[in-house]
Amino acid sequence: MNDVKGRSAALLDADGPISGFLSGFAPREAQIQMAEAVESAIASAGALVVEAGTGIGKTLAYLVPAMLSGERVIISTGTKTLQDQLFFRDLPLVKEALDVSVTPALLKGRANYLCLHRMTIARTEGRLPSREAALELEVVQDWSARTTDGDLSIANVITEDSGLMPFVTSTADNCLGSECPQFEDCFVARARKKAQEADIVVVNHHLLFADMAIKQSGFGEVLPGAGAFIIDEAHQAPETATRFFSVSITARQVQDLCRDFLAESAAASGAMGMLREPVADCLQKLREISW
Repeated sequence: MNDVKGRSAALLDADGPISGFLSGFAPREAQIQMAEAVESAIASAGALVVEAGTGIGKTLAYLVPAMLSGERVIISTGTKTLQDQLFFRDLPLVKEALDVSVTPALLKGRANYLCLHRMTIARTEGRLPSREAALELEVVQDWSARTTDGDLSIANVITEDSGLMPFVTSTADNCLGSECPQFEDCFVARARKKAQEADIVVVNHHLLFADMAIKQSGFGEVLPGAGAFIIDEAHQAPETATRFFSVSITARQVQDLCRDFLAESAAASGAMGMLREPVADCLQKLREISW
């Protein structure tokens, strides 16, 4: 698709294909400028920061050059709601308008997907938190036979704060992986496989930084490699990134650590005398900064 590079501006003009698919579409100079800048950044493997005002149509401004680039592109949004909107509404519209053969994929964290194995365990053991959860389990069981993606976050069969959620979804700690008896039908594995094979992968900031943290630790990856990353709603990214790439400690944890030092030092000759003063000094500093 290298022969279509440079066409983003024309495709977003009044005579471009987008206008025929969007009622009331009108070319916007700021949108065209952004599309050209995104196209150039992807082509040169460069970095680009865009502050786009409300109403310029930034989604189209990055989707058009992304689809024409010939690169695998990972697009990250600030929320799952906007992630779904991008994948189910905006991306299909642009793909049809441009008539390009790109394969899109939607990928969320594992907590959004039904775990068939854990659902089976929940039905077998019956150790549910409430009668409401038991009734919800029947609804989820019925839905599980119809769903193709297992995405509970858009199924409207159970709320995210339902007490049943931990019983029908998996975590990194309790997932059996390829050892799971229902691995062949695993919705998480299917979603990740589709993402590995896709040209455009739509994720959210939480999953994007979780993947970066996993890769940094050397314990694998969730997302495939890509030629370009587009971070939509980038102003929300620092807060999410902080959760994965920072270490926090509370005053209570420091107090507990000091007490542990003193408790352990009691068993070693002379240790208490060495530690008592620095521990007291630490606790005093802690009280000062807590005021």
